[in-house]
Amino acid sequence: MSFLPNSDDDILEMCSEIGVSSIEDLFCDIPASIKNPTIQLPQALSEQEALTHILHIGNANEQLCSLVGAGIYNHYVPAVVDHLVSRSEFYTAYTPYQPEVSQGTLTAIFEFQTFICRLTGMDIANASMYDGATALAEAVLMAIRSTGKNRVLCSATVHPHYRDVLSAYLWASDAQLAIVPYKQGLTDYEQLSHMIDDNVACVIVQSPNYFGAIEDVASIADSAHNHGAVCIATFTEALSLALLKSPGSLGADIACGEGQSFGNYPACGGPLLGILACRSKFMRTIPGRLVGKTVDEEGRDAFVMTLQTREQHIRRQRATSNICTNEGLCALRATIYLSLVGNKLIELARINHALASYCCNRLVALGYERVFTVPFFNEFVIRVNNAKEIRNRLLDNGYALGISIDTYYPELNDCLLLGVTESVSNNDIDNLVELLQTI
Repeated sequence: MSFLPNSDDDILEMCSEIGVSSIEDLFCDIPASIKNPTIQLPQALSEQEALTHILHIGNANEQLCSLVGAGIYNHYVPAVVDHLVSRSEFYTAYTPYQPEVSQGTLTAIFEFQTFICRLTGMDIANASMYDGATALAEAVLMAIRSTGKNRVLCSATVHPHYRDVLSAYLWASDAQLAIVPYKQGLTDYEQLSHMIDDNVACVIVQSPNYFGAIEDVASIADSAHNHGAVCIATFTEALSLALLKSPGSLGADIACGEGQSFGNYPACGGPLLGILACRSKFMRTIPGRLVGKTVDEEGRDAFVMTLQTREQHIRRQRATSNICTNEGLCALRATIYLSLVGNKLIELARINHALASYCCNRLVALGYERVFTVPFFNEFVIRVNNAKEIRNRLLDNGYALGISIDTYYPELNDCLLLGVTESVSNNDIDNLVELLQTI
């Protein structure tokens, strides 16, 4: 059934205006072999039959003890997060253009911004970005707009996927992206000092970095500022913000990264939660939405969209970026999670670090090599002979032992990146060690 509102005469008139005789002529460049293909669909099922079929497929999934991180982390999500976020007034909310009927949504976004500012040590935060990778790319565009420079220095210890996304963002621009090598698991500061100059727009550092190691953000920030560049501190594990010094306190100008750890499931790799915060001087260059607090005509607290430089608005030529999905829902999950956990977030971060340290020590005692001996948070790299084979054998025994990283770091052949969260217990680690002794 067609729901097109145009009459046949309307269609002919429009086709004539653009110089074609019919709608079909608009698609003449598409080969007939792939145009309007016949789709072989199975016979329709009833609701009961469909549910039974889906459950049958789902029951085939294996439950693994996961020691995989690398940007997405398996943290416990309290049931209250799912309960509250599923309320219809939240679940169906979109961009709150009308503040008079959107005070609940605006309040939640304001609280999210407040949480992120406190965790990152920054003045303002938006709500929010698609994921950590796009947040980093947008942060770099902010730095380019702010400085008027076009050279970007990015540490090789930044998540490889983040670097790939950044390269895609900069591909069509005149910006030049250069990768600073690493040494012993950390950004090579000596190489950075040789590469940086007064034409650099920003320097990017991740801490904890892709290897889980804690970087010297303060020194890198000082080096950037000495050359008039912006220091961008990114992260993939937001939980680390509860335990480590904030990027703002270490001198970073922009903090960005992935917030999935706060109340959002790993799922199948998304949806994720991009975090972007900065110092107030960058307010006019930050993308997305900023919610501010004011008072109404009766003196009551009220919340409004203070800044939203989007393409579909007035003065669209000055827009920074367009975040049109309901990313606010992921931000809401984080807000509920952080308000529930509160100061216990520090304790949770310590638990994660303790479990990761225990796992690392047990594996080292078993004879595996810890590749980098610098301090880490909840991820670390070990060298295992025949790493991929052993990892595959462990999968058959209920364990996902990290990921191989030689695709992006060929020099780290037979190395696995392990991530340990509170979802893994000491008993799980002990059982893993016993299993490894038999392989």
